[in-house]
Amino acid sequence: MLDAIWYKKSPLRWGLWPLAALFGLISGGRRWLYRTGCRHAYRSPLPVIVVGNLSVGGNGKTPVVIWLVEYLRQQGWRPAVVSRGYGGKAAHYPLCLAQTTTTAEGGDEPVLIMRRCQCPVVVSPKRAEAVRLLEQRGDVDIIITDDGLQHYALARDIELVVVDGARRFGNGCLLPMGPLREPLSRLATVSAVICNGGEAQAGEHAMQLMADVPRRVIDDAPLDHALGPQVDALAGIGHPPRFFATLRELGYELVQAQGYPDHHPFDADELRARFSERPLLMTEKDAVKCREFAAENWWYLPVRAELPEAFALTLNTLLKE
Repeated sequence: MLDAIWYKKSPLRWGLWPLAALFGLISGGRRWLYRTGCRHAYRSPLPVIVVGNLSVGGNGKTPVVIWLVEYLRQQGWRPAVVSRGYGGKAAHYPLCLAQTTTTAEGGDEPVLIMRRCQCPVVVSPKRAEAVRLLEQRGDVDIIITDDGLQHYALARDIELVVVDGARRFGNGCLLPMGPLREPLSRLATVSAVICNGGEAQAGEHAMQLMADVPRRVIDDAPLDHALGPQVDALAGIGHPPRFFATLRELGYELVQAQGYPDHHPFDADELRARFSERPLLMTEKDAVKCREFAAENWWYLPVRAELPEAFALTLNTLLKE
């Protein structure tokens, strides 16, 4: 229902206008309080880069975070990542992730980033607490926050907004009338806009997600044989159709293509019963939650972000300011 209202411009959206107006008043007022100093935002002595979006749902932030970690390392920085840890519930916060941290504790995206990048990752609903913990380590000199564009309690030096190039901003309205967390005018105040797929607009940096060789969920072993044209697929991400379209572009015929809500806590028995006849392909974000109970023929598709040289030059300029 909401998808139709947000992205197909259903006239039903006008019934939600009063709630959208209230949401805009509250969220805009909160930002104004931090901007004017009426509410205190924590300013870290380390540079802070926020990777976020204006709209709800999966826009491709995590691949951008991974790209940043790898690029900054190449430039001699020692990056770390902070996250709210959505989908996880730890016994205490801030929580510094370890190899043994589960997605039930740290959340799926932070665990994915930690395993892929092998960098410090700290989660906390209060991101400033996560940043302070990283400051105390002494082995970090720049911080990337995964999401958190609207988390104004943490001051930032660079703001990067990731846009879904296919869906863009839907009907352009605020929640719940549309998919926006903040009005489109907010884009004029950020450091850079990254367009994930689709056609980049003027002033945006075009990004493409490139698929790597599938890897087995239970042990990360790369695929060394053909799966056959017919497979099943699942995706518990913000926009599952994007993943299914990628698989079809790679030549797979999807017998089952089952989407789940973002950060969905999978049930082992349900998945094993549903996906028992054919090889199963999933996202890397799903794989970190399924590893403990995965079958031998379950695979995930790693993706990497490709960004233009112009973006790297822009980032370097911003880091020198």
